[in-house]
Order: sequence, then structure tokens, then C-alpha cells
Amino acid sequence: MTNLQRDKILILDFGAQYTQLIARRIRELGVYCEIWAWDHEPAEIAGFGAKGIILSGGPESTTLAGAPKAPQPVFAAGVPILGICYGMQTMAAQLGGATEAAEAREFGHACVDIVSASQLFDGLSDHPDAHRLNVWMSHGDHVATVPPGFVVTGTTDRIPVAVMENVEKRWYGVQFHPEVTHTKQGGALLKRFINDICGCATLWTAANIIDDQITRVREQVGEDLVLLGLSGGVDSSVVAALLYKAIGDRLTCVFVDTGLLRWQEGDQVMATMAEHMGVKVIRVDAADRYFKALEGVADPEAKRKIIGGLFVEIFDEESEKLIVAGGSVKWLAQGTIYPDVIESAGSRTGKAHVIKSHHNVGGLPAHMKLKLVEPLRELFKDEVRRIGVELGLPRTMVYRHPFPGPGLGVRILGEVKREYAELLARADAIFIDELRKADLYDRTSQAFAVFLPVKSVGVVGDARAYEWVIALRAVETIDFMTAHWAHLPYEFLDKVSNRIINELRGISRVVYDISSKPPATIEWE
Repeated sequence: MTNLQRDKILILDFGAQYTQLIARRIRELGVYCEIWAWDHEPAEIAGFGAKGIILSGGPESTTLAGAPKAPQPVFAAGVPILGICYGMQTMAAQLGGATEAAEAREFGHACVDIVSASQLFDGLSDHPDAHRLNVWMSHGDHVATVPPGFVVTGTTDRIPVAVMENVEKRWYGVQFHPEVTHTKQGGALLKRFINDICGCATLWTAANIIDDQITRVREQVGEDLVLLGLSGGVDSSVVAALLYKAIGDRLTCVFVDTGLLRWQEGDQVMATMAEHMGVKVIRVDAADRYFKALEGVADPEAKRKIIGGLFVEIFDEESEKLIVAGGSVKWLAQGTIYPDVIESAGSRTGKAHVIKSHHNVGGLPAHMKLKLVEPLRELFKDEVRRIGVELGLPRTMVYRHPFPGPGLGVRILGEVKREYAELLARADAIFIDELRKADLYDRTSQAFAVFLPVKSVGVVGDARAYEWVIALRAVETIDFMTAHWAHLPYEFLDKVSNRIINELRGISRVVYDISSKPPATIEWE
């Protein structure tokens, strides 16, 4: 079997907001890569076996004492290096050059003039009459003097060193960000570095990943039984399809229908996974328990804890039944994906921060003593979606917009009641249905309805009505860290509003949320 990680790239993260985007761009080129903190154990960096190393950007300044530095094994590895923004600056400072604080910080579009022959840029240009590229800058400091052995190959009208190269060692630095779409030749530049200069073969494909994971799962679990908490979301659905292909009936999924899912989603999950894919799924209709547990609870965090805790309780109950009956359930499958791993990792010195901790099943009871199998652990979300389609899952399921773990529980503001959940689920279904009909669904990153616990005066037919309000929310984003509200056509919003008010008794008003993130969040709670 082909080793998909034979040719791999190591990315050292200095805290940049775009680091995961670098990795995704490399994976899109068909090459495996990993992100480690800049202060990762030097011996592990030396032993990683990378065919190339990328130093990311970051918020620090190389002009200050104690600034983060690339570990020495990076420069002793004998492989190509690409420093991006701060990564370029620390290369310069560590290798005998100099950096300085700029008089004014530079954020946004810029033009880089390529002033000499360049392994990275030969043949790449955005201007027919000049060797010039349109790029995206985001920096305060810049390189003032290049280190010995380096030459300046790119400048802008604001900084003297926008690109530097050491041709002999195959070390490069760019002050701009090639990973963002605003840098038009960024993809071609990364391809030049990864495939041509580092010599990485294109092995990281959806089909190869599936074959590789099937082999790994079979080796890992042997003849044991595997348990999976199926939520109906993308990650758990892809895990189910992948594991079923690997071990067949030795996989059992427990699907807890909370009553807080999308409209008729429980039936859809069963139809897709159990009837279409042939996966063994135990459906637990737990709506009554959830609505009972949520009575009188309005605080969002309290709702989250109740919803997550009850899921663990129900999953534990069903698991105990299976363990008693089968005797050989030894593995718990989870939909952990690579961003979860990165964000939970932290760093050796503590100077690089943990963003958040992730617990995919909400923290299972210790007495279960199940070992973990996590076949998506090395994959980004877009890769998970691609292999989901490759495995035969419906594209409409795999490319659905994100849905919060607590479900409609955090899209019903305040106390959660059954009647609120039904109204909201149906209003949300109307919104999504119309988005699909108007070819707007894939043009928005996330769209949903919110139930507002306020009543509004309206006129339904000839009678005065005093009924609930539904808010519609749709955003456009690349990374979900920032988002802009989607400028949906007025005629479209008018149609959605009319359908919701006319088809759902109990709703008298529909509003549209035009808040961006920040200052607002995407979800309301």
C-alpha cells in the first residue's frame, strides 16, 4: 500500500490567523502536511522527515527580546524552507540579517515587483507588461537587511525586501501571504514550492485516503465491535460510512433523536444511513426527556450542559445494553477532525496558546473504558466532505451548512419548549428550501432561522394576531472566524417571509439579521 505520508510538509505555527489555511492549500495540492507549534520539541522536528518546512506568519515582533524563533533543526534539516510574513522575518533575524519596525503597518492589497531571476516566481505575473504580482500584506515589521547568501528578488513601493531567496540552500522568504485568495498567484507559488522545489508527489487524494483509513481501521480494531454516536452531522456520518466500509456489521451506531434537530432530520438520517448505506443504527427517540430536562431553563450555557449531559447519559445507557449483549464492544468511534487536534494541542513552552479543548461526545463516563478510533483525525473539514461524497453519501448531506451540537436548543432564545422547536424547525426548513430553489444555498456559508421569545402584533386574514417572531440569519465566510451578513435579494426574503407566515400558524413576523462577525457572533446564543 502507498504511504500517503511519504512526501510531507511541516508547518511551524507562529500564531498566525491563516496557518490552517496554509495547510489546507497544501492538502489541496495533494500533499500531506502537519501543523506544529513553533516551539515544538526540536528532536521531533528533526525526526519528522519533512521534504520541506514552512514558517507561518504571526502577531509577534522579531525586534523585541524573547520573540519566537524557529528551532535550529529547521535550518539543519537540509530541506527547502519557505518563510511567510513573520516566518520570513525570523529567518532573516536568525540567519544574520536584520528586521525593523515599519513607520506604518501595511494591511491589504499591494504589488510586488520581481527584480531578479527567481526559482519561485519565474513565469508568474499578474501584469502583462511587467513582472509584478498582486498580493495581500498583513505586517508591521519588515526585513531591512537580508542574511548572507540571500538575494532580494522582490520589492514593493513601501518595503525594500518583499521576497528574498538563498538559491543554493533553497530557502525563501515572502513578506506577503500566498495562502489567501487575495494573492492571485498564491496557489501557483505554493505549488512551485511544494511540488517542484520540494519534489513532493501528489499522493493525498480522497480515494487514497479512504483506502489508507480502511486498512488502518482494520489493523486497529481487529475483530472487535465498534460503537459510534451518530448525530446526523457531516463528521459522524462520514465516520459511519467509512467504518462500515472497513468493518461492516461490526459497527453499531446510536442515534439519539433529541427533538432539537432539523425538520424531519431523524427520518432522513435513518433513511440515508440504515436504509441506503446498510449501516446498523439504533434510534433512540429522546425528545420527551430533553424537553422535560429543559423546562424553565433560559441560560444558553446551562442549556448546552443539559443537552450535552443528557446525550452522554442516553448514549451510556444504550452502550451498556450493547456491551452486555455483545461482550466485545471495545472501541468508541469519534468524528474528531484535524482542526480539533490543532486547537487542543497547545505548545511545549506555553507561549503558543490552546484555543479551545474539544470533547466530541461530551465526556464519556470513565467506567465505559472504551478505546478510541478516530479515522478523520488527520483531515480538515473540506477533506471530510470530499471523502464523504467519494464514499457515496448524498452531496446534500455532506455539504450541508454547519449545525450546532445542541441543535435548536441554542436557536430558541430563552426557554426551550416543544412547540417552539417545531415552529422553528419548520421555519428553518422553508428558509433552506427556498435557498436551494433560488441557487443561493451554496453561495452562503451558513443560513438558519432563530426563534425569538417575543410576540408581535399582526393581522392574519381579517383578525388581529399576537404571535411569535422568527429571525433569519445568513452569512458568508471563509474561516468562520469573521463573517459578513449575506446580501440576499429583497424579493427572495419577501418570498421566504410570506411562506413562513402563511404556512405556520403562530408566526406573525419575520426579520432578517444584518449583523456581521465581529461584533456579533454567527449563532445567536
